[in-house]
Amino acid sequence: MEYDAKWKETYRDMIKTPKRALANLRSGHRVFLGTGCGEPTVLVEAMTKIAGNLADVEIVELLTKGNAPYAEKKFASCFKINSFFIGHNVREVIKEGRGDYTPVLMSDIPRLFHSGQFPLDVALIQVTPPDSRGKMSLGVSVDIVKSAAENASLVIAQVNPQMPWTRGDSLIDIYDLDILVPADVPLLERKSRPVHPVSAKIAELVAGLVPSGSTVEFGLGRVPSVGRIPQAVIGALKNKHDLGIHTELITDDIMDLIKGGVINGIRKATDRGKVVASFCMGSKELYDFVDDNPLFSFRPTEYVNDSNVIGKQTRMVSINMALEIDLTGQVCSDSEDGSFYSGVGGQVDFNRGASRSEGGRGIITIPSRTSDGRSRITSRLSSGAGVVVSRATVHYVVTEYGVAYLHGKSVQDRTLALISIAHPDHREQLLKEAIEVKYIRQDFVQVEGKFVVAPQDMMKTTYLIDDGTELHFRPIHPTDEPLMRDLLYDLSKETLYYRFMSHNQHFGQKEIQNFVYVDHRTDVAIVGTIPEAHGDDIVAVGRYYLDEKTNRAEVAFVIRDEFQNKGLGTFMFKHLITIAKASGIAGFTAEVLRDNKRMQAIFNHSGYKVQSVVEEGVYSVRIEF
Repeated sequence: MEYDAKWKETYRDMIKTPKRALANLRSGHRVFLGTGCGEPTVLVEAMTKIAGNLADVEIVELLTKGNAPYAEKKFASCFKINSFFIGHNVREVIKEGRGDYTPVLMSDIPRLFHSGQFPLDVALIQVTPPDSRGKMSLGVSVDIVKSAAENASLVIAQVNPQMPWTRGDSLIDIYDLDILVPADVPLLERKSRPVHPVSAKIAELVAGLVPSGSTVEFGLGRVPSVGRIPQAVIGALKNKHDLGIHTELITDDIMDLIKGGVINGIRKATDRGKVVASFCMGSKELYDFVDDNPLFSFRPTEYVNDSNVIGKQTRMVSINMALEIDLTGQVCSDSEDGSFYSGVGGQVDFNRGASRSEGGRGIITIPSRTSDGRSRITSRLSSGAGVVVSRATVHYVVTEYGVAYLHGKSVQDRTLALISIAHPDHREQLLKEAIEVKYIRQDFVQVEGKFVVAPQDMMKTTYLIDDGTELHFRPIHPTDEPLMRDLLYDLSKETLYYRFMSHNQHFGQKEIQNFVYVDHRTDVAIVGTIPEAHGDDIVAVGRYYLDEKTNRAEVAFVIRDEFQNKGLGTFMFKHLITIAKASGIAGFTAEVLRDNKRMQAIFNHSGYKVQSVVEEGVYSVRIEF
């Protein structure tokens, strides 16, 4: 971008030194500070230097990345903090009661400014030098800065040639500013940190929920000890293609996916081919990358966080984090241990938008427990925890132990789903508490001690049918009870007879529970599923039961009728053998009806030594590994 080389001369009447500019600040003023790495550090420093002349100045910010000198205790009578989103630099101030937090949807903040409900006396912002038209770019921080600049009584702008010129809706006219302070200084940078192992595991599971061609949002929040989980997901998307971005924050990791060809936005329903964001935090390399780059469209918060705009995208995926979630699905993401920790941010905006999107998915990520070993999934939210996302609007919840789909589920079903992805050390206690508070039926007492979720890696695989349908195989979950019930009652009489050697089509609660509550050691069960927007549909089940005296396991499987004769039986049999051999099992046994030719063929063509004895129309089969 070509700046006006003579701008200092043209607009010299507006130019002041930092000290003279801040002399306009008065006690009792409400002062807005520019966001993130766009924080006008020279102006902040100048403001702090005159603190002795001020009292009761309210500092309003969304999220700043500087050192926040105004938050030091010695300035307590001069400045008070009011943050829309609590960052690391003011967290202790607010925790100690020396600052304040305004919980509000990100999309609502501009409306507070425009309506006069939240009047601003002064806005301290940072911009590029003007071009020949007198237009300046807000650069890496458009978000709520644009509406603050449009509504503040006095706007003081730090004019920095090192600020990138960003495209989109980021321009402001020089005559809409009041005072210009030239400052050629480096922008604040945010360095990327190594991904915590727990975050990496969650990111891997979340990546499985992001189809190629999706438009994705990565939330702002972080979790103590494990970091920014939504941002960790970015690195797990390297094998996707044709992704689009509609998000608040651009980081170096997103830049890497763009350079790698993963992100191109060609499938977006709106803003096609554009990376849409409201602000940017990262390295100088990132700032150089976004500078005058037509790929990017930096837009104000009132556009980026508008759930109606978000919902117009097809396959919109929002990825945000929680600090605590109860068994009914209430999500707390702005407080920790009874103290405010971060903020509402855009979590509600994007969760709503994703739920309205065709094929969209709203995802909440959460580590299974705190650094001191307490479960973050609880029967009831802890004292002081606030609900940010209500139970009625939660869709996917992901921990390092799995994925739970809650939307449209009963309290009992969502309770079981969340227990299944809690840390293994807490599942039995959560089950007990859930029974006590009547979230689940009393008869679940009999499954205490059986609430086991299998290790995923060894048992997971995929199978591609000739017609192009892809089935995903995984261990059976305790939450699969309703899906197993659906499968069993959909089977034909012939299939039921071949599997259970009975024409009985009635399965009691206890019988169905016996299918899903397995220990995955002596009793192993895998399911073949077809992924749907609402969760999995089970179309096949394979299982073996180990006789520890003989070290051989009885094997059986059942396949939904319309999926039979497609090679699934042979595939499941081989997969179960792989699992059994890895556990040191010596062989399989099976009971097969004489008329069940398909099952006999699977065994006889397995490549293993097969012995069989027929008695009263039933083959007793023994297979040695």
